[in-house]
Amino acid sequence: MEAVLSLFFIHTNMFDIFQYGFILRGLEAGLIIAVIAPLIGIFLVLRRYSLIADTLSHVSLAGIALGLLLKINPIITALIASISSSIFIEKLRINKKVYGESALSIFLSGSLAIAIVLIGIAKGFNINLFNYLFGSIVTVKQIDVYLIGILGMVVIGLIIFFYKELVYVTFDEESAKVSGINTNFINTLLIVLAALTVSLAIPIVGILLVSALIVLPVVTALQFKKSFKQTILIAEVISIVSVFLGIFVSYYLNLATGGTIVLIALGIFFLSLFF
Repeated sequence: MEAVLSLFFIHTNMFDIFQYGFILRGLEAGLIIAVIAPLIGIFLVLRRYSLIADTLSHVSLAGIALGLLLKINPIITALIASISSSIFIEKLRINKKVYGESALSIFLSGSLAIAIVLIGIAKGFNINLFNYLFGSIVTVKQIDVYLIGILGMVVIGLIIFFYKELVYVTFDEESAKVSGINTNFINTLLIVLAALTVSLAIPIVGILLVSALIVLPVVTALQFKKSFKQTILIAEVISIVSVFLGIFVSYYLNLATGGTIVLIALGIFFLSLFF
């Protein structure tokens, strides 16, 4: 009887998590990000362009620092900074004025320098900035959930609409160009969607870990050597499970949300190596 009561107590306590508004907001935002991250990640990984996620996350840090300084919603300023930078990076690559990796390195270091200067100018928002660096569901407001939801649907809609073009350009850009596809537009679209995804994911997993959520589920799914669509589906499942479990585990063990999500995704990756 005592065992049954203890099991019931544990079971009921498990669902106490749903009593808190910030947890529900974090789960809603987290699951949206979990869906869109692998959709972008599959194209970035296959094109060996994974470093763009790291670069854009550092650009977003400068945007967030500016938002906190001006007392504007940091997600909005991060979006503006990352999207404008992504377009400029792609223009540099298209014009061949700077090699792709060099452009990423310039923006990564430059945006980090800007963020450090802004942090030095505005002393006093270190706690908020710490939450954005490492991810914290406490920072997710209801307006953020709406913003993430709307822009998440935009990302998914554009990927579905340009799916064939994105796949074609990913596997054979030269043939795609010869067949009449505007490869410059598709490449710019991809990097802008990556910028959107990175900026939206920051409140959940943090600036320092956002690229891992975009890349890890995809790299794990590729280990199973399935078709392109099956790989996307596997990556989606891994991403959703990682985010869902990460939020639960971080709440009950009092751990950092972003780090917990990424560690679970990393654990699934290492398990996939054995199968």
